[in-house]
Amino acid sequence: MKKKLVVLGGGYGGLAIIHELLHKGLPHHIEITLVDRQPFQGLKTEYYALAAGTSADTELRVAFPQAAEVTLALGEITALDRTKKLVHVSGHDPIQYDYLVIGLGCTDHYHGVEGASQYSYGIQTFQAARKAYTALNNISPYGKVAIVGGGLSGVEMASELRESRPDLNISLINRGPKLLGGFPEGIQTYVAEWLEEHDVNLLLNTQLQRMEQNILYVEGSNAILETDITLWTAGIQPVELVQQLHAEKDKSGRLKLNKHYQLLDDPSIFVVGDCAALPFAPSAQVAGIQGEQIAHILLAIWKDKTIPIEPIKLRGTLGALGKHNGFGVMGSRSIKGRVPRLIKSGILWRSKHF
Repeated sequence: MKKKLVVLGGGYGGLAIIHELLHKGLPHHIEITLVDRQPFQGLKTEYYALAAGTSADTELRVAFPQAAEVTLALGEITALDRTKKLVHVSGHDPIQYDYLVIGLGCTDHYHGVEGASQYSYGIQTFQAARKAYTALNNISPYGKVAIVGGGLSGVEMASELRESRPDLNISLINRGPKLLGGFPEGIQTYVAEWLEEHDVNLLLNTQLQRMEQNILYVEGSNAILETDITLWTAGIQPVELVQQLHAEKDKSGRLKLNKHYQLLDDPSIFVVGDCAALPFAPSAQVAGIQGEQIAHILLAIWKDKTIPIEPIKLRGTLGALGKHNGFGVMGSRSIKGRVPRLIKSGILWRSKHF
């Protein structure tokens, strides 16, 4: 009798699982169903470029696998019934599973800032990045843009938008004293200097209290910031389906897992990517590596072999400062300038073609 593997989310982690299973030889008794809201993978690491208008959305699409073993179910996931092992998807009959992978990524986390969800644009989904692009494209010359969050997404968004719209007045707001928390000090300084040289106004140690249309209120002062558009890159959390799931979670709301990436109370459910409680910051790289490992674990289960334990070993972290400059950490070495940007472009090309 056929067993059914259902993969929720065609992002970096979910697709890594499917590609690896197909590459290694999917057992004949296994069928795969991929569930996603859109008919292609969006390259999320580049959504800042879509929002800035420097990359067209067609450049950031990757086709889903075309294989007889894989069925595609397009629609919004409305509910997960763990008791009956059913996934409810709009426009489809309930989808039964024997094994389930949750790889649904994340959504914006507003940290209690009143009005942030109503009055800011995000870039966590393809659809959100498109909306941000439309809004940014319609700003009048010399308009004001506030980007909230000085992590990797905020830095890349600010630098790319500066190249796209030299006329705009761009401010990057960060609640901490330095950009890119977690990066070496030399990288933090290099990036801050690059942004300042390119007329991006850095507002550090600035915590927002609330937002209104075109006005940002700073906590602990009477200061207000006027803006035509606010972009939110100041935090993420698991998607609503995971938030509502009754399972053990960490303080960030990510699902706690055993050493084989299964829910602690349900070995039929695996979790990959941003929803998984791992000792790493969420990233496409982590999701891809973890996805390949989950594929190996599933194959071992299906073939009655010893389940492998493979530690996640990261290759490094790269960031872009526009199309011609970048920064990163490879092992213990910091790299700056054109080389990390070329490496990042090469990784993007590979993502599109493999």
